[in-house]
Amino acid sequence: RQKKPPQNAKGVKWFGATTATKESPPPPHFFFFVGTSQSFRLMRKSGPPAFVVSFVFALGCRPKGTKGTTPAVLLRVQTPPPTSRILRRGFQTTMSGATEESVVPAALWSRVDAAPKDPILGVSEMFHADTDPSKMLLGTGAYRDDSGKPLVLECVRQAEKKLIEEAKNMEYLPTQGDNEYISRSVRLAYGKDVGDASAIAGVQTLSGTGACRLFAEFIARFKKGAVCYVPDPTWSNHLNIFRDAGVETKSYRYYKAETRGLDFDGLKEDLGKAKEGDVVLLHACAHNPTGVDPSEDEWVEISKLFKEKNLFPFLDSAYQGFASGDCDKDAFALRMFKRDGHAMALAQSFAKNMGLYGHRVGTLSMVCASKEEAKVVESQLKVIARAMYSSPPLQGANLVSTILGDEKLNALWLTEVKMMADRIIDMRSKLREALEKSGSTLRWKHVTDQIGMFCYSGLTPEQVDRLKDEHHIYMTRNGRISMAGVTSKTVERLAQAMHAVTSSS
Repeated sequence: RQKKPPQNAKGVKWFGATTATKESPPPPHFFFFVGTSQSFRLMRKSGPPAFVVSFVFALGCRPKGTKGTTPAVLLRVQTPPPTSRILRRGFQTTMSGATEESVVPAALWSRVDAAPKDPILGVSEMFHADTDPSKMLLGTGAYRDDSGKPLVLECVRQAEKKLIEEAKNMEYLPTQGDNEYISRSVRLAYGKDVGDASAIAGVQTLSGTGACRLFAEFIARFKKGAVCYVPDPTWSNHLNIFRDAGVETKSYRYYKAETRGLDFDGLKEDLGKAKEGDVVLLHACAHNPTGVDPSEDEWVEISKLFKEKNLFPFLDSAYQGFASGDCDKDAFALRMFKRDGHAMALAQSFAKNMGLYGHRVGTLSMVCASKEEAKVVESQLKVIARAMYSSPPLQGANLVSTILGDEKLNALWLTEVKMMADRIIDMRSKLREALEKSGSTLRWKHVTDQIGMFCYSGLTPEQVDRLKDEHHIYMTRNGRISMAGVTSKTVERLAQAMHAVTSSS
């Protein structure tokens, strides 16, 4: 309401006026204030009463035409519902030679569009907003026990206690991560007969997502012009990762809706058109989102095709041990590609198979021609990682390394990861049985044919919407069901709801 600045707020100039009404109060705005801390305190204390000003952060800057560094702060300005014209556009200081050019306009980001919601995270948001007590969340890729509760493995609890007793420090890890962790992670993936491990470049990453992104950045720099072929469908974040790294992607046929299985002929035909040196993303086991994996014989044919076309395999392994309950069985494809002599890369994650979701612990490894080449590759991976996140998290790597390096803890982990896999396999059997008993005339064999955390149900987006609206059951609109979210108490209701939306569509 004030037409001029308060007398005791020396050095502050208020400017601009906008008309607002009780029905349309102005939103909060952010402004840069350049000047001395004393000026800021005076302005906050005695500024116009229409303002509520809060401190956001401080930094040093040099306004145009000045020497030295001047303190600056970012302010959040909120106005209450006004009844008349108020000053709300911004302010500037006349101190230290600052001009209106040093003030960020209130509408600077007004042309930025809101990003679309993530298809997976958006499901969780809708679920949490639902107040129905019988609601079910089947969209999140995280394990739940048969009570529907998150599970921390006993091997992890014991590893935590061991680390506390050892009283390890909390220093930064080097950019490549913990070398002992990397070595044990690589051995788990490639097996005890890994061969010359010194010819494998390895770095610790921010889980599997970080491993994929680090590899994508490496390809963008050192394999310019290469296309990355991704299966259709694939985990949605794969496309985001390669897009943001500036790597062109093309899809190859993978899932055949008519059979709810692998489109092997389409896969071979599409990859047969790839040019020499192109990268092909493969899911090492438990394909996300379909749960459809090639058979061992089909994997052999795929490896031969890669050799003939000189394609570069990039395997994403997020579920070793979690798919079948057997770490060696789940690593069949990876180890076969290694034996067949492919130059290749692998992204590993310990989120699912050790339940370390929030610790963000993973590995990127690249099989090279020699120890010398591996050193060069690793040096460049470290350069990329340094600019991205400097060094990876400590605790998750310590936990994984402790479990893999301790004979008793490792044995306990293998038992627990099999327990998780077996529960999901059991839920698949019970869901199929309940669907067939419901009176459904559809074929549900694919529910048990698929493997891993996810079931690609075959439900249409419209049917998924009905599950949400009529039955309070939440999943992604492609029909992907997180079997880890299904329990003995809820599987019958899920089957009945699925029958209801598929029989009346």
